[in-house]
Amino acid sequence: LKEGHKWSGFVELMKTNKVVSTNLITSGLYFYLYNELATLTIKKTNAVTQSVANTAKRVIVIIGVALVLGESLAPIKLLGCTIGIGGVMLYSLIDKIVYGK
Repeated sequence: LKEGHKWSGFVELMKTNKVVSTNLITSGLYFYLYNELATLTIKKTNAVTQSVANTAKRVIVIIGVALVLGESLAPIKLLGCTIGIGGVMLYSLIDKIVYGK
């Protein structure tokens, strides 16, 4: 709301810079497809499974990006990833024990 005065500059940039407009449209399309996939996942499984998968995805992305970009994983990052992975594993084990899946 505080940057509303910049709207005309953004519109002009969209008209004149093909990279900006292409990236904006592509980003919007990917986000829409991501949401469609999330909806289909919830319909096939349930909301808890989708939430756990989303948490696991975030951990995998953090570790993958750190490996690809050659960044070091600070102890706090490793702790967060360990908690995420451990939580997903614990949920899977408890789910198998309780529901016999």
